[in-house]
Amino acid sequence: MVRTPCSIRLCLGAGAGFFMLSFLYRVFVDSWVGRIVAGLFFLAFIGFGVGDVLMNIGTERADVVARVGDRPILVQSYQNALQSEMPQVAQSMHLSDPSQIPAATREQIAQQVLTRLVLQAEIAEAADRHGLIVPDSVVRDEIFSIPAFRGRDGQFDRALFNDRLRRTGMSEGRLVELVRQEQASRVLLQPIRDGATVPAVMARRLFDFEAQTRTIDLVRVPFDSQPVTATPTAAQLARYHANHPWEFVAPEFRHARIVVLSADTIGRQIAISDDDLHKAYDAQAQTFNAPERRDVQIVTVPTEARATALRAQWTDASAWAQVQKDAGKDAAAVELPGMKVTDVPSADLGRQVFAAPANATQGPVKSEGGWVVFRVTGITPAHATPFDEVRQALHDQIAHARAQAVLADRVQKVQDAIAGGGLDSIPADLGATAVSGDVDASGLTHDGAPAPIPGSDAVRQAVVARIFSQAKGANPELVQGPDGVWYAVSVDGVTPGHALTLAEAGARVNAAWLADARRHMADQQATTYYTQAQAQGGLGHVSPAIAGLEHSQPISPMQPAPEIPREVAALIFRLTQPGQGVMTEAGDMYVVATLTAINHPDPATQKTLYDRVRAGLTQSMGDDLEMGYGNALEGVVKPKPNNAAIRAVMADVTGSQNTGTAQ
Repeated sequence: MVRTPCSIRLCLGAGAGFFMLSFLYRVFVDSWVGRIVAGLFFLAFIGFGVGDVLMNIGTERADVVARVGDRPILVQSYQNALQSEMPQVAQSMHLSDPSQIPAATREQIAQQVLTRLVLQAEIAEAADRHGLIVPDSVVRDEIFSIPAFRGRDGQFDRALFNDRLRRTGMSEGRLVELVRQEQASRVLLQPIRDGATVPAVMARRLFDFEAQTRTIDLVRVPFDSQPVTATPTAAQLARYHANHPWEFVAPEFRHARIVVLSADTIGRQIAISDDDLHKAYDAQAQTFNAPERRDVQIVTVPTEARATALRAQWTDASAWAQVQKDAGKDAAAVELPGMKVTDVPSADLGRQVFAAPANATQGPVKSEGGWVVFRVTGITPAHATPFDEVRQALHDQIAHARAQAVLADRVQKVQDAIAGGGLDSIPADLGATAVSGDVDASGLTHDGAPAPIPGSDAVRQAVVARIFSQAKGANPELVQGPDGVWYAVSVDGVTPGHALTLAEAGARVNAAWLADARRHMADQQATTYYTQAQAQGGLGHVSPAIAGLEHSQPISPMQPAPEIPREVAALIFRLTQPGQGVMTEAGDMYVVATLTAINHPDPATQKTLYDRVRAGLTQSMGDDLEMGYGNALEGVVKPKPNNAAIRAVMADVTGSQNTGTAQ
């Protein structure tokens, strides 16, 4: 197979509401108001546009999974929400990749996400019915507060705002509409949330559990530390092979032809002139040619004598706090990070600041505002990126933008070509990329390497799921996958999975036998430690002392210790008194642990933690009230699901044809 990377964002709308993507909160914003609005803003970016790309099915558009009143919930919005949710669920399940989530669990997640999208649409509808009107001034203030639209001075930057809108293909009117809708929903829901109150006894019980700390002794017995010197006989290998047939199976392989269409694949066919590249370089001059910046601590006082005294006091960086304190009420002591020379109000002072060495107190200097003493604490040198270094990046940027503009038209043409003559009939000038090869259900080739399917991991997972859910010889269909990538699959060969004979399994059986022997020896050693600890009151009392015994720091449900295996931490909080122990398998080792102490803090001495627990309970109760309100709205609004579209998304998520429908 030939590797052809591709990823895009394609038009299809997204709803507004309180249920936004958590990773955007961290990346783009840091205020509560900004978090909500920027979440809306980004969902709108990835969801604005196409209406005619897909053909209608029945009485509902194919790109709509449900309709709440007059509000559609689009397929792309649903897929984007799922794409955001799956990695978080995988992390909570301690899985390295979302593809490892069981299919049944993925289906449950998909149903929950759809329920959430329906709820936020119902709330928006209710806000409209109640006639909630959001003044233009409130919408303006909300947009101005979004950190993504603020310049270096912390103020709203119209040029930056326009650039963000242009690069994401969103109109100002659409953003205003979404912000207004979110504000109306907030006004409707806030009084409901404010009604949540937490009984003191409930807060205390939860605090008692979450604030308690425990210490443990533990010893680890890794499998690979066990010395296995024996060599398995032919009879032992044959018996192991016969007793573990599931370990020695050749998976089913399918030979598939794949066509991928995206802004990236189209962009590779778009020629960009040198003139356009230079114009783009000039337009982004501030990005490619950054002036020197300095971090400065500066104090301005009325008299030269006071400035001289402050300079004498200010001998090193640690003295800054005291310098600020001693400057006096009529002085100004500020830190100015990332200053350009043009940011300094006084040209003469600016020259001196940018001529001064780092970490050396300077002054006194006479300025318009008084006498100045300053210290340069950091220097970021000027940096100019030559045109040739960013030529390819500029080319890709322009090509991607131009390809995005024609993508919807190309999708329709590829769909028509596939419908008329299959994958072979797709014209070469449409920018689609074709690859083919054998792959198993895990996305691996015969040599065990990941199949080079074009696109991100999420795209590859969706394509593989499609390959193994589509019948051999079935007509290919162009569908939209994660990241807005479009793809079609044709399965033209199936090699069924089969059990490997002892001769075929070869060295795999020998390695598995040795690994099982090491695991058995580790089990015996850990069991010995456990029985000794139970008989003698804990691991720390075993005589002779156990080599490798560890004494943990205090741990709590709210602050687990990363060095303690999660399997052990989960069991430790089930024990009721010191001296009790557990033994469990944790990854590639056995772990034996005994509880050494339990500490129950007083809420009066842990007020911050108690308040945090109470706030968390209040938040949860507010969420429950909102959900109850949303369930009541269903009887009024009555959402209308498009079961065909839901089944298509479910099939991509679970890797099988799901027949479920929205509730």
